[in-house]
Amino acid sequence: MQKVWFVTGSSRGLGRNFVEAALARGDKVAATARNTASLQALADTYGDAVLPLEMDVTDRATVFESVKRAKEHFGRLDVIVNNAGYAQIGAVEELTEQELRDQLETNLFGAVWVVQAALPYLREQRSGHIIQLSSAAGVIAMPLGGAYHASKWALEGLNEALAGEVAEFGVKVTIIEPGGFATRDGHNPDPLANGHMAKPDPAYDGLRQHLGAMTGKMPAGDPAAAAQALLKLVDSANPPVRVLFGKGFHPLIERAYADRLKTWADWQDLSIEAHGNLEAR
Repeated sequence: MQKVWFVTGSSRGLGRNFVEAALARGDKVAATARNTASLQALADTYGDAVLPLEMDVTDRATVFESVKRAKEHFGRLDVIVNNAGYAQIGAVEELTEQELRDQLETNLFGAVWVVQAALPYLREQRSGHIIQLSSAAGVIAMPLGGAYHASKWALEGLNEALAGEVAEFGVKVTIIEPGGFATRDGHNPDPLANGHMAKPDPAYDGLRQHLGAMTGKMPAGDPAAAAQALLKLVDSANPPVRVLFGKGFHPLIERAYADRLKTWADWQDLSIEAHGNLEAR
């Protein structure tokens, strides 16, 4: 069955690959970007099957209008892909208020606006699939990524709650947690080089150098392969709430969860002590 997609952050990267894969198999796509000039090649190739929309996810009114236009243009919405986002890099002490607010406005609030705009249509249809691009960074955290982690961890909780809220309406929610994927030149992206950088404090130079030497060691994933995996995901009758895209991070996440469970168990006596015993008073 032909699907209608609404995809944010369609100008490049994984978002662009998702759009191209959907169009190539005959689906229709409302593709959004801050500048629709970056979407012209899609329109030239796929004609009326693609609806280019200029949209900044931080502008709530524009998001609602864009989703409405897409629904009116294609008649329905089947797959909502919240892909737009970026990484703010910097130690927590280095972050300015504006940098942290901007990170959350784009990665968290922008995703919320898209969901709120699309859900009335999906509920009315009693069908649809919301895809939230999170990250392996939404499950584990590393130094210098506090702002980015904050946005992605928030998305994880928000979308898990959302999944429980909309299941009765026939709407599915899947959180995709990608690892590192190659850019168009074939290199594994280096967030320390390519992210939005906070003004560095020399106190953290040693940490930056240490992490910089480690960056890019994971095998880079192929965005085109990720797009084909996404097609299988949206075609699944029973998709997962969470799924990793890429290899290399599963062992790290497995170890992180094991460490958390062990820590909670090791400190269980203190946890019980903290509960107290009001009945004994």
